[in-house]
Amino acid sequence: MEARFEELIEGFVTGNIGISEHFLGLPLAAALHKNLLQLDSDMLMIRAGIGNTLVSDKTQTLRGDKTCWLEAMTKNSAEMEFLDIIDQFIGHLNQTCYTGLTSCEFHYALYEEGKGYAKHKDQFRNHNARKFSMISYLNEDWQEQDGGQLIIHNDTQPELVIFPNNQKAVFFQSDKVVHEVAIAHRPRMSITGWLKN
Repeated sequence: MEARFEELIEGFVTGNIGISEHFLGLPLAAALHKNLLQLDSDMLMIRAGIGNTLVSDKTQTLRGDKTCWLEAMTKNSAEMEFLDIIDQFIGHLNQTCYTGLTSCEFHYALYEEGKGYAKHKDQFRNHNARKFSMISYLNEDWQEQDGGQLIIHNDTQPELVIFPNNQKAVFFQSDKVVHEVAIAHRPRMSITGWLKN
């Protein structure tokens, strides 16, 4: 995994966005994909709002995904494997980049057909614990016409367009990067979360 960690760090250092095309192995991505579909079938994927428990807006129209949080003490083997990889990545970041990260939080995210997420940053206005955002995609055979691109906005450079291909991970600073999710034309799935201190 260390080579994939370094791939994310290198992209972040050189261009503010770390990308690893095969961060998740195929078996793990497939197992997490299956988990998400089961959660949705069981009606455990809940329409997301914006804000946090102190400032929350469940009636907003900017964000169109459904989510279900991963529990830190999960007994699901795929979730345990995923969170172990994230713990290793946090340790690697702390050792090599002195980030001082202490925890993480992740959720499954499902954008149904016709849904997206308007331009935003991932940092709460009233709480700054989120330091880095990380997205791991679970979409098999994703095509350009499927939409759902992650679009990174930058005042000094052209937009960066990232397709949500299976196994790919994207890593960036939560309070700096303005981004959006383009309208998806088929269900778009990921595990999305934040590394915190």
